Amino acid sequence: MDKMTKEQVLQTKCDTGQISILQLTDMHLFASENGKLLGVRTADSFKAVIETIVNQHMPYDCIFVTGDLSQDYSAESYQRFASLVKLLNAPVFFVPGNHDDGPLMYSIMGNLGINTSRYLRIGTWQFIFLNSEVYAVPHGWVDRSEIDFMLTYALNNPDLNTAVCVHHLPHLVGSRWLDTQTMHNQDEFISALHLIPKLRLVLSGHVHQEYDKTVDNIRYIASPSTSIQFEPFSHDFALDMRGPGWRYLTLEPNGDISTKVFRLPSGRFVPDLGVGGY
Repeated sequence: MDKMTKEQVLQTKCDTGQISILQLTDMHLFASENGKLLGVRTADSFKAVIETIVNQHMPYDCIFVTGDLSQDYSAESYQRFASLVKLLNAPVFFVPGNHDDGPLMYSIMGNLGINTSRYLRIGTWQFIFLNSEVYAVPHGWVDRSEIDFMLTYALNNPDLNTAVCVHHLPHLVGSRWLDTQTMHNQDEFISALHLIPKLRLVLSGHVHQEYDKTVDNIRYIASPSTSIQFEPFSHDFALDMRGPGWRYLTLEPNGDISTKVFRLPSGRFVPDLGVGGY
């Protein structure tokens, strides 16, 4: 078993067995700290999110980062990510997004202090981290090897509550332009999800907005970006003026989930609304 699939086991900090997760997603960092995405300096917005989380003093057992850490596929962008996220002082797990270089991430992240394991157990929960990246294109695809990996690990511990982390949300969000960039084999992927006895959660990024829907007793959640936001239900490409965001999740030993999204104040990081595409 290689280091990317080596099992990790953590202990929850709560005596009741409750697990607290901090989700960060879609930083879109550049090699340069001055790099901008649609008018927003993404290193600045990510740093502001990190500083606000530190000042919240909310407990979390670990941090899940659901893709698009980079915008330019550069090693320097991942180094920038690692130098900022270490301020949160908790284990960090990630999945690649469509703007990432997955092989590069897995080769360097361990040396940067970021966990490269793709399977995690905490208490009554197991977490599986999947790659839906199709290099240099917006849409996602979960290869059969990834699905087999998910099922092998999930079914080895069928009595555990299961959460799957993957960048591309396997559902449409009601935006015509954004729904062309969804997971293109979502039917195959969802069929495989239904084989997992106690699958509770699929946690994603990519859509740069809040999404929380339960389908067939599976909770599908996506979260705002730490950079720019997409306007929900937009027919054509459109940006949302709400501030960069992040999410906390609380997972109970019995499988229940509660969650809350936080944002920086609107107006602090304003995107360029004159841009007509992404």
